[in-house]
Amino acid sequence: MTTSFKVDLRRGMVVTGKWKQGRYRVERLLGEGANGKVYLVQRERSWYALKVGMDAVDLQSEINVLQSIAKQKQHGHEPFLFDVDDLYGPDGREYPFYIMRYVLGSTLDDYLKQQGPEWFPLVGLNLLSKLAKLHHAGWVFGDLKVENVLVADYGRVELVDYGGVTGVGKGIRQFTEIYDRGYWNEGSRSADPGYDLFSFGVLCIKLHESKRLHQLTMELLPQNRSAGELIQIAESSPALKPIAGWLRKAFTGQFTDASDASAAWRALMHRRDTHRSSATPGWLKGLVAVSAVLLGTSVYWLLRNVL
Repeated sequence: MTTSFKVDLRRGMVVTGKWKQGRYRVERLLGEGANGKVYLVQRERSWYALKVGMDAVDLQSEINVLQSIAKQKQHGHEPFLFDVDDLYGPDGREYPFYIMRYVLGSTLDDYLKQQGPEWFPLVGLNLLSKLAKLHHAGWVFGDLKVENVLVADYGRVELVDYGGVTGVGKGIRQFTEIYDRGYWNEGSRSADPGYDLFSFGVLCIKLHESKRLHQLTMELLPQNRSAGELIQIAESSPALKPIAGWLRKAFTGQFTDASDASAAWRALMHRRDTHRSSATPGWLKGLVAVSAVLLGTSVYWLLRNVL
């Protein structure tokens, strides 16, 4: 469960690593969890995410995760983990930190407000693909929520704050209640792909029916929470109805893994050609244009890697 971490790095402050002397100027807070805070920082005109924690041993486990993920990257890609060091906080105490790659973009919620809801299917697909790669490497993200997803140009997705990442089969290290399947009485807090997929489903509802979701959490007694309540919101929501069947599977653990869920999501996107009527929701109509952008982006990155 997320709690407060009381070290504050203010905008404009320059953080200097104790051992390696790396200097980073703090721009703003990106997010916070039970074991630390993540800041957007700049060094030599490049942007990074700085995670500062309270406990060196706890933060080292995150670093081990990031190093494991980095090994999954193909040769020639930019580094994922840039720096590991200690810093002196405003209170004079010493705190561990690490620096990781940052994709300069918007929060998931802001991106869809700025670019339009028709981008939701593509962003969702990219997020599922990101989770599938993490699962393939033997990890579960754990604390998946709107605040921990950044979106850059053409719907590219990056996950931030790996404090909840947990090895498959172990107890989830960090979570946010409303996204937790245990909170909804729909399973354990043991790390498996289904845990992330359940959180992904809640994330979809949070994006499109935030008020109804909040009201539901206020009205239901703990023993009455269930996936059925979430499914009911999805099936009665004009924005979510096209993916209500997919959400039902995510909430009831019917997907084998994130790759399976991603394939099912992609199949929904491809069915757009048979649903071009006036009754089709706006975001589903936009899939043709979005798919064209996705194709163009894929060609761009392919040519960039070749050249």
